[in-house]
Amino acid sequence: MSEQKTPPRRRRFFVDPRFVIGLLLVAASVGGVLTIVSTADSTIRVYTTRDAIAPGDRITSGDLIEVSVRLPASDLYLLPGDIPDDGLVVVKAVAEGELVPTSAVGLVAGLRVASIVVTVAGQLPASVGPGSTVDLWAASQQETNTFGPPSVIVPGAMVVRQLESDGLVSSGDVSSLELLVPRSKIARVLEAIANEDALSVIPASIPAKG
Repeated sequence: MSEQKTPPRRRRFFVDPRFVIGLLLVAASVGGVLTIVSTADSTIRVYTTRDAIAPGDRITSGDLIEVSVRLPASDLYLLPGDIPDDGLVVVKAVAEGELVPTSAVGLVAGLRVASIVVTVAGQLPASVGPGSTVDLWAASQQETNTFGPPSVIVPGAMVVRQLESDGLVSSGDVSSLELLVPRSKIARVLEAIANEDALSVIPASIPAKG
């Protein structure tokens, strides 16, 4: 009678936990290195100023310098291709050699702007100066040589500068200001000037009543 053979036992595969942990650590290390290398190589082209620019200046791409930098967000700064052929108006001062923020050019309250000079009556408030934001008010002239009730014709205009006459600042009776206003408001301002309306500026931080 033949003996019945016992089938050989299969060896169990044993995984050392330390081996698994080692693999995970190596994978994490490689992933970290790849992330660092990828971040180091992610540069973008942005504009810096060739010279200092001030509110009211008009700049084109020829006035700026392209440089490669590493930035967390590219939409905060002016990029090649962002400047139209007719240029952009500066609304905030930027020092020489600094990156040009998108908020510093071409926009006031989200609108395309233009520069215009107005003559306003009375002494200017102390807080009104280059870079300040004002509301431009107008009161229409009546037939009786009086003026009607004033109203705001341009809210949130930016003061570029106070103009001088014959080397001296205008008298306390009238002042000439260069303002940046939305292009959509230019016609209304020119109409007020042509009609010899009484113009005034009030700091935008002061709420209007009435």
